[in-house]
Amino acid sequence: MRQAVRILPELEPREICGRVAAVRGLSVTVRDLPLPVGAIVRIDARARTGDTVRGEVVGFAGGESIVMLFNDSDGIAPGVQVVGEQSAQTVPVGSNLLGRVINGRGRVIDGGPRPLGLEPRPLYPDPTSPLARSPIREPLPTGVRAVDAMLTLGKGQRIGIFSGPGIGKSTLLASIAQHTTADVNVIALIGERGREVREFLEETLGPEGRAKSVLVISTSDESPLLRVRAAAVACTVAEHFRDGGRDVMLMMDSITRFAQAQRQIGLTINEQPATKGYPPSVFALMPKLLERAGTLDSGGSITGLYSVLVEGDDLSEPISDAARGILDGHIALSRRLAARGRYPAVDLLESISRVADDVCDKNHIAARRHLLRLLAAYAEAEELINIGAYARGSNPDCDVAIEMKADLEEFLGQSSGEPASYPATCRRLIELALDAAERSQRDTAGRSASPTSA
Repeated sequence: MRQAVRILPELEPREICGRVAAVRGLSVTVRDLPLPVGAIVRIDARARTGDTVRGEVVGFAGGESIVMLFNDSDGIAPGVQVVGEQSAQTVPVGSNLLGRVINGRGRVIDGGPRPLGLEPRPLYPDPTSPLARSPIREPLPTGVRAVDAMLTLGKGQRIGIFSGPGIGKSTLLASIAQHTTADVNVIALIGERGREVREFLEETLGPEGRAKSVLVISTSDESPLLRVRAAAVACTVAEHFRDGGRDVMLMMDSITRFAQAQRQIGLTINEQPATKGYPPSVFALMPKLLERAGTLDSGGSITGLYSVLVEGDDLSEPISDAARGILDGHIALSRRLAARGRYPAVDLLESISRVADDVCDKNHIAARRHLLRLLAAYAEAEELINIGAYARGSNPDCDVAIEMKADLEEFLGQSSGEPASYPATCRRLIELALDAAERSQRDTAGRSASPTSA
């Protein structure tokens, strides 16, 4: 009875129908359909294909409704009936989704039994009041040394992984999903190749990571509408677990393909393209999506980890630039470091975590800054070092960085199957910083004691 009462608001009191007027690609123009934007409709194409096509109202033009389809338009003919199915957009959520794979409509697609005990939740809830968000004060270990030591994440933070193709962003996401201390992972794979999804589930993520995860999948061959909805479904599932007091790691791969899908939708409803072909709706939706992560005063958190596929390795391209302005930090992956064989290929000098100082103690902060200073000094003189033209003594920090190069590389590099505990990472970070300080003092003392010319 309670379940019936909960779904009453979703039921339509009468059947609202229209007729197909035109089909253009994945969009259908429908006349005489008085339904709001966001309504789900059914198009009866059984006469030709024996199937039913569903879609969503995405706009209006000249008194007619524009419906974006969830699948192909095969079998749709002029005058075919279009029936409204659902005005309120909801998705079924619950704890029984753990370990399961769902699609952009919230339906289980892993071949297992239908999960029981799920409850409908609004797909696009009202924004959370900024005054209801608690400050980020607690670290969230990821098991990745380069991140935990140098770019420490906080529970409720939103951070992006910026990378060109083939540098290891998906592998880094999977490693964090396996080894993070978050209670639940919600992983959205948006616009990925179908082959990569199975590999991610079985090989990269593995049984241990999958057991505490909910996966939302929308591959590149699906409708752009489903790709956009998959991002919203992932946020809705994460919000369910957060409201239950759990710490959730929300991972989205990738924001770029979400933006590209929304661009297709926007151009379909005749939005004018703006920056590099992206219509204004893309830049309006991005903050709405990314702001759904965070903390609440009532307990629970959503830590958002979003991959951004950088076109041409250009961090200033529109989607990368917009994401950096919204997120609480960014992890930049370097093709140069990846070519050297270092995993993860995190370019620490181009990366930042804006909450790292709020979640780390003073010793951690001081040690991190010391090592960053060494890395910056080495990077500045790297060309001279490589050609043998660097003169020892010209930069004390660079001298120490050269001496400790092997130790630093060993610390920052890590196999995806070898997680590092957060306390051990912090101890090793401080040990390296102390070692660097001692070397610097010895070099300074040596220079002071060296004989000077008369």
